[in-house]
Amino acid sequence: MFAPQNADLHCHSTVSDGLLSPTELVQRAHAHGVDLLALTDHDELGGLAEARAEAEACGMRFVDGVEVSVSYCDQTVHIVGLGIAPGSDVLRSGLDHVREGREGRAQRIGEELAKIGIRGTYEGAAKFADNPELISRAHFARYLVEIGIARDTASVFDHYLVRGKPGFVDHEWATLKDALDWIHASGGVAVIAHPGRYRLLGAEMKALFELFTDLGGEGVEVVTSAHTPQMRDQFATMARRYKLLASRASDFHGPGESAVDIGRAEALPPDLIPVWTRLV
Repeated sequence: MFAPQNADLHCHSTVSDGLLSPTELVQRAHAHGVDLLALTDHDELGGLAEARAEAEACGMRFVDGVEVSVSYCDQTVHIVGLGIAPGSDVLRSGLDHVREGREGRAQRIGEELAKIGIRGTYEGAAKFADNPELISRAHFARYLVEIGIARDTASVFDHYLVRGKPGFVDHEWATLKDALDWIHASGGVAVIAHPGRYRLLGAEMKALFELFTDLGGEGVEVVTSAHTPQMRDQFATMARRYKLLASRASDFHGPGESAVDIGRAEALPPDLIPVWTRLV
């Protein structure tokens, strides 16, 4: 069985909210020694064929992936699907439904920011997106940095784009059951993405993991750029408790913007079963 030395199973290209094209992303991963890569754009499969072709040219193993937006407990949770079949009609139809609301949400974010005197942000954000259906908060953040509203994208999120801030707009995404059903219908493995990012207290986090496993979810990102060492240990414990496969990922979006570069995440705790044992 292939045992990767450097697996990175969550990253983004310009097809969603990354800064590099699928080809450029794969080339950077290859330069950083990645030997197993998954592209997991938000609610979109459009970059997979290009990324796979470049990975094959570079001699890398490639996993088709996606990151599905889910509404759970009054917030957005992300579920990564790994080893999916991009041609799955069930998955494609589900993602089409999720994307239908993205453009309207982006327009509402622009309207909310205009109320506090920051005008033209929808048009500005659109300059950073390849597809108006996929304008995200990251595109707004890049535009607000460009016009000098904040020093970096993290500051934009903190001050304008998270719940309770003037540019936040709630939206109803897929249900957790929807996301897992779509991923499983396409032959994929479902993984909870960066659980340390969610504002869930102990009992709420426990409830998420219990529902996820009851619905057939298989994995959790233990190592990811959003996790402190304490979070890594916490979710390693959760992986053991719920008998989940462990994933390792950078959640890379672009140079200078991501906390961890592609291929540079730390190793998984050695006693956990890596998710790639189900993928290669």
